[in-house]
Amino acid sequence: MSKRQKFFLGHLIISVVIAIIFIGIIFLCWYPSPLAKAVGVTHIFLMLISIDVILGPILGLLVYKEGKKTLKMDLSIIILVQVFALSYGIYNIAEGRPVWIVQNGDRFELVRNNDLVYGDVEKIKPQYQSPSWFKPQYVSMFQGKTIAERNKNLFEAITTGVSNAMRPELYIRLSEGKKQLIEASKRLDTLNQFNDSQNVKAVLSQNSEADAWLPLSATAVDMTVLINKEKGEVVKIVDLRPWN
Repeated sequence: MSKRQKFFLGHLIISVVIAIIFIGIIFLCWYPSPLAKAVGVTHIFLMLISIDVILGPILGLLVYKEGKKTLKMDLSIIILVQVFALSYGIYNIAEGRPVWIVQNGDRFELVRNNDLVYGDVEKIKPQYQSPSWFKPQYVSMFQGKTIAERNKNLFEAITTGVSNAMRPELYIRLSEGKKQLIEASKRLDTLNQFNDSQNVKAVLSQNSEADAWLPLSATAVDMTVLINKEKGEVVKIVDLRPWN
């Protein structure tokens, strides 16, 4: 095997290993299924990986020529561009990762890291000040103690165009919002209005603890959150449409 072939093979193997590591991080931690589809990150990541795994090593193979004076510089430039492109892409994917699944009235809202609006930082409870670098966490939203306070929060959301679900100072534990979770929940059979009945049946058979559901509003594809009303807990997010 020539040095050119060895370099190409080594470059390719390293690129593939790095790609596999980031696939695990992104699709197991940051965007666990089906949230990658809900946010629409899959095609972006596949494009990024194709550049890193395919284009980088191929360019290295094309410019590699033994005895070439500028060989080291050419290969260094290719690797640096490859590293920069991967770093920039991963940074943006990390910034857009789902960090909170917020129960807001009659639905859940998927909130990404770059959606968060930090208003009065002093009012944010310690556990909600720094988003997790692992799977997104479930929280409920404090609607307000009085009608005036609720109307104020609603008015701010309308006038600013920023959902209250993006304001961490309003976050409370999901268990504290159990009452509104139960009251807003929908019957499982209503999912048949928006999905193939056989698909619904198959999904529900795998999540027998679920006895109700709520919509999950996301950026690309809206999903369904299965819940257990008796416990007031989330069972699972599933790839079913919550409306037409």
